[in-house]
Amino acid sequence: MPRLTKRLTSLAKKIEDRVYVPFEAIALVKDNANAKFDETIEAHARLGIDPKYTDQQLRTTVKLPHGTGQDVRIAVVTRGEKVAEAKAAGAELAGDEDLVEAIGKGEINFDLLIATPDMMPRVAKLGRVLGPRGLMPNPKAGTVNTDLVSAIKDFKAGKLEFRADRTGIVHVRFGKASFATEDLLDNLKTLQETIDRNKPSGAKGRYWKSLYVTSTMGPSVEVDLSALQDIGREG
Repeated sequence: MPRLTKRLTSLAKKIEDRVYVPFEAIALVKDNANAKFDETIEAHARLGIDPKYTDQQLRTTVKLPHGTGQDVRIAVVTRGEKVAEAKAAGAELAGDEDLVEAIGKGEINFDLLIATPDMMPRVAKLGRVLGPRGLMPNPKAGTVNTDLVSAIKDFKAGKLEFRADRTGIVHVRFGKASFATEDLLDNLKTLQETIDRNKPSGAKGRYWKSLYVTSTMGPSVEVDLSALQDIGREG
């Protein structure tokens, strides 16, 4: 087991062995995010699902109201006039066979890949390259799309695709340490509602096991999920 650095050990001492109400948890994570760069704030949700079964898989998107604070490099595989359309809409890369060939060679100079339906037979052949990185376009995620302008705009504005990993844990970045605590809470609440709304049909028993928030270089803090779910229900 790796040894904690003096910095991380010092920060961890500020965290009590208990669950925190959402606002307090986020404020504590922000306070601990004292690296020399604007740390990313992440949520890690352990769910009571077994993704090896198709009816217990979770893969969807969330539109964070305050964005992620990160620049998303988008590549688009399409053809004809839509190549220029994608570039004009803000895609860093756009092309047809040439881009497919480059990706096949391992040139992954992007964070998100969008494809038009007519190009999916070619993109599907890149499964061994894109699959392990979670970059394979998917209709449910909106990354197989004919409306490239809207898709690129949404993802640039903070729309995220996420999925549960093989152990049933969801890892999602939902802002930066420089964000206001209220804005991070809005984003976290939106994420929680999205996970609840997309509960797999085969999920059995307790759906949420735990929820932690953390920063890139800081220790994690457990969030009181019931308190998070209750936000907005008053009255």
